[in-house]
Amino acid sequence: MSLLPKPAVMRNLLQRRLKFHLPMGFTLGLILALAYKYGVSEPRKQTYADFYKQYDAVKEFNAMREAGVFESVRPSGE
Repeated sequence: MSLLPKPAVMRNLLQRRLKFHLPMGFTLGLILALAYKYGVSEPRKQTYADFYKQYDAVKEFNAMREAGVFESVRPSGE
């Protein structure tokens, strides 16, 4: 009866796989983070900046007061 040889494929399998998958994972993560930053975050910040350049809080407050949104603030006509 002869002994079966050990399978060489399993030896250091994790290290061989990590040599490929670890840098690939970091690279993909970095690419996705940059894509989110410049595809979603920066346009959103610019949209908010554009909105608040023309936003007048006092005018908005007076419009809501006249519409009766607030219970504790009377419209200026009363």
